[in-house]
Amino acid sequence: MHFNIDEELKKLPDRSGVYLMKDDSGQIIYVGKAISLKKRVRQYFQNSSSKATKVRAMVKNIKEFEYIITDTEVEALILEANLIKKHKPKYNVLLRDDKQYPYIKVTTNETYPRVFKTRNIKKDGAKYFGPYTSSGAVNDTLDIIRNLYPIRTCKMNIDKGQRKKRPCLNYYIGKCMAPCQGNVDEKKYMDMINEIIMFLNGKEEKLVQIIEEKMKMASKELDFELAAKYRDKIMSLKHILEKQKIVSTKMVDQDIIGMARAMDESCIQIFFVRAGKVMGREHFILDDTESMNRGEILSAFVKQFYLGAAYVPKEVLIEEDFEDREVVEKWLSEKRGSKVYMKIPKRGDRNQLMEMVRTNAMNVLNQYSDRIKGKTLEAKEALQQLSEIMGLEALPIRIEAFDISNIQGVESVGSMVVFQDGQKVPRYYRRFKIKSVIGSNDYGSMEEIVRRRFNRGIEERRLIKNNKVKMKSFSVFPDIIMIDGGKGQVNIAKKVIDKMGIDIPICGLVKDENHRTRGIIYNNKEIKLPVGSKAFNLITRIQDEAHRFAISYHRTLRDKKVFKSVLDDIKGIGPKRKFELLKALGSVENIRKASLEELRAVKGMNNISAESVYNYFRQRR
Repeated sequence: MHFNIDEELKKLPDRSGVYLMKDDSGQIIYVGKAISLKKRVRQYFQNSSSKATKVRAMVKNIKEFEYIITDTEVEALILEANLIKKHKPKYNVLLRDDKQYPYIKVTTNETYPRVFKTRNIKKDGAKYFGPYTSSGAVNDTLDIIRNLYPIRTCKMNIDKGQRKKRPCLNYYIGKCMAPCQGNVDEKKYMDMINEIIMFLNGKEEKLVQIIEEKMKMASKELDFELAAKYRDKIMSLKHILEKQKIVSTKMVDQDIIGMARAMDESCIQIFFVRAGKVMGREHFILDDTESMNRGEILSAFVKQFYLGAAYVPKEVLIEEDFEDREVVEKWLSEKRGSKVYMKIPKRGDRNQLMEMVRTNAMNVLNQYSDRIKGKTLEAKEALQQLSEIMGLEALPIRIEAFDISNIQGVESVGSMVVFQDGQKVPRYYRRFKIKSVIGSNDYGSMEEIVRRRFNRGIEERRLIKNNKVKMKSFSVFPDIIMIDGGKGQVNIAKKVIDKMGIDIPICGLVKDENHRTRGIIYNNKEIKLPVGSKAFNLITRIQDEAHRFAISYHRTLRDKKVFKSVLDDIKGIGPKRKFELLKALGSVENIRKASLEELRAVKGMNNISAESVYNYFRQRR
């Protein structure tokens, strides 16, 4: 049915909610929220020269809209953020970063707690510390803790009575007190955990004082060996304290968000301050923000960033106010479970912190701009050289490269990687499990994957033409096809596309006897590229990426096959137990070598299933 915008505008309710703007193909191009849908949506279609260029361009493409009514502004805010994350509309500011930050978890919900890295926050009674902006920072912290305290790292459920006949190696090298033996004083163990929590809370100075008292007491009692251990702990902690930067004496948890802008790019820098100390920082580059004011950019960032955040601090410092700040503040308070204060510092310590964050944002933006310009220029030169070598009329924009991987004819797979404007675009990569070829037959395998790729593209183009589907990745054809191989593979691929009536240049990527890139095969002739030239470096990257992608898929299929062929034959071992066995012991080989006690200790295993696995592998020796 034809969508009449003027008629639909009259039906808009005077209620809070979310609106979705769509183009002529039904694609969502913008998501927004409103206190009053009636007033907000109508504004887009009122003639006004004051509208930003980006808004005018968007309105020109709106062919229909829909809306969702919500009970509150906070509900609208959450829904808006979720829909933006899901649909990634063209005219919304988008965060490309979708990572889940690592935390340190202390399992205080267990009798003998463990301390480890996690990315999943649960309401399970444990304590979580973070976020840390890199796994390396978490690993360094865990190394410090494990060097200072002999706590357990195993996953045994001691609360349910799991025990080992003998302690593991960590006990014998002084890295664990072995609570699995059932003879460790719980209070003594919890004293260690409390000290670790104090350390993770940033209270190292207080912890040093406590350990110094313990050292003096041990010396008085003439236990010099214990006193020496305390001394070493104190030295380690003081070394850590020297490296830490204290930015606030208020000892509160804060996120400080600053911004820098240049042309149509913006950089958001966020510092994570915990107990007055900078625990880490992260930056985000936002494109196409030229027509937006600073408040709009900050609002979009805050909503998208905290939608996926596992932890919200007590204070969020921002450099400028924005329209729906009070609603965002209310949402963050609900997410945290207690009051969150969004503050705009104007003077004093907080303003100095904001200046520091802004300075870092500008530095990152300058580096980013220089790096992007350098990459763009280098890629353009490489494509220009390649175009001249192959005698192409126009500069190639999209390049697709294909590779085959198998080991002795087993689990043959193909890969397709895509480079656009000289840069890899992983979201367009595709993998093919070879179906029609048995054994090691690279020619037949290459023929199959090229045929499947372009058959799919032709079918997608037909459906798009008949308005049955929207634009799909296979419907976009490349300017150059690259085949990892020589004349044989190239001619096979050319035969396939010629038969389909497709005219695309095809070249082969050839290697020397040391498996290093040598040049290309084009029009049945080998062309050697000057080593170190921009074109040579580009095709080397493309060839390596196609090979890496094919190999990684091949390994995945091979590992699945090995896992299935071995464990599926064991009586009493279903999918859940297989998963827990592999999760606990790491590999099929470790399962094969495991003792009966180790198998029994795995989650979900009982005496009968453990004996079944144990006996199965010993009978096969």
